[in-house]
Amino acid sequence: MKVLGGGKTVAVVLVLTAVMAGGLVEKGEAQSCGSTFFSALVQLIPCRAAVAPFSLIPPSDACCTAIKTLGQPCLCVLVNGPPISGVDRSMAMQLPMKCTANFQPCILPIRLTPLSL
Repeated sequence: MKVLGGGKTVAVVLVLTAVMAGGLVEKGEAQSCGSTFFSALVQLIPCRAAVAPFSLIPPSDACCTAIKTLGQPCLCVLVNGPPISGVDRSMAMQLPMKCTANFQPCILPIRLTPLSL
């Protein structure tokens, strides 16, 4: 397996980062989350039942209030962050729609894998 040389890999990553950042700023989505990952996670405890894998439970009023209070940037930090035990990410991404929170969808991070040449 061959991997791009160190300089080429860094250049590709920098270009992709610049393109992604430019798109976020252009769309007005580059807002930051004012909470830490853990703090944002704690705020979403009322949503636990609604985001459990294979759950058919709709989000509660308390969950929807938490989603709206937390905001789109913090929800995206959680959705795009490290895995959270007992949380289905795709169900978490649906919470704004189910709660009529009118957020822009989260932009999923690009997962770079080594290239085989």
